Amino acid sequence: MDNTPYDDVFRTLLTDCTELMIPVVNEIFHTHYTGKETICLLQNEHFIKMPDGSEQERITDSSFEIISEETAPIAQGQKKRYHIECQSTEDGSMIVRMFEYDTQLALENREFTSNILTVQFPDSAIVSLRHTKNTPEEMTVKVLTPGGRVSYTVPVLKVKRYTIHELFERKLFFLIPFHIFAYEKDFKELEENKKKLKQLEAEYASIRERLEIACQMGDLNRYAKAAILDMSRKVIEHIAVKYKNVAKGVSRTMGGKVLNYEAKDILNRGRREGEEYTKIQIATKLLNMGNDIKSVAELAELPQKTVEKLAQSISKEEK
Repeated sequence: MDNTPYDDVFRTLLTDCTELMIPVVNEIFHTHYTGKETICLLQNEHFIKMPDGSEQERITDSSFEIISEETAPIAQGQKKRYHIECQSTEDGSMIVRMFEYDTQLALENREFTSNILTVQFPDSAIVSLRHTKNTPEEMTVKVLTPGGRVSYTVPVLKVKRYTIHELFERKLFFLIPFHIFAYEKDFKELEENKKKLKQLEAEYASIRERLEIACQMGDLNRYAKAAILDMSRKVIEHIAVKYKNVAKGVSRTMGGKVLNYEAKDILNRGRREGEEYTKIQIATKLLNMGNDIKSVAELAELPQKTVEKLAQSISKEEK
């Protein structure tokens, strides 16, 4: 199955803002992670042996391990593996692919002692972007073995079910880029009805404001905020590609282009190199790439006045 732009957004957010997945895991599996845990991303490329002996590559949307904080009262340093897939279109084969992925993940983390092979399956779930009345709350895999029957459930999180208030209340920031799916059936009307389109734009303006408040409250860092805004625009541009007024209006409301891959590379390099690569150097690179002052201030986590002065000095040097 080919990857969709929504799969790419899902993986990008997981890679760039891994910490945002913790509340999603809590929501799906009813766990109680605090956010202080360590998340380790696991390999997403797997090769599955086909009946004719050939191998086919499968790429999971998210395979990761959560390591409990050392101060956890029950199991210090406890590890648990998770596998979550993003589904944009129901085709009836998702549970088959989930089992294929889960089996491969279990085999890659196998233990063999004496004459006993132990495989541990990850906790798996599906994030459904376009659920219908026929979409189940969970799916089940049953395996009939010579030693008996084994089964496990795969819960389904239905994104359209959540209001924007609930997403913020439960800190499900990771799901905000997919909130637009709740309005997909209304695109035709929104395209032709300026008043209703203005109402949707107002909702997205409030989303941007609430993201800023979340930053000020310490629930979100500015890099994650920029990533959420940018990924939201990417989803909107793809899902509303046939509705130019909707795509343009909502994207504009979310703000100008804040994040691009070059900027992310610079910021990530700066994080890796620490003090050797200061915020000022990051801001300088971003300004030289043509990013606007406000965007650079958000990405480099610097006061806007500082970036303005930096931009002025760069302009003088060029003259």
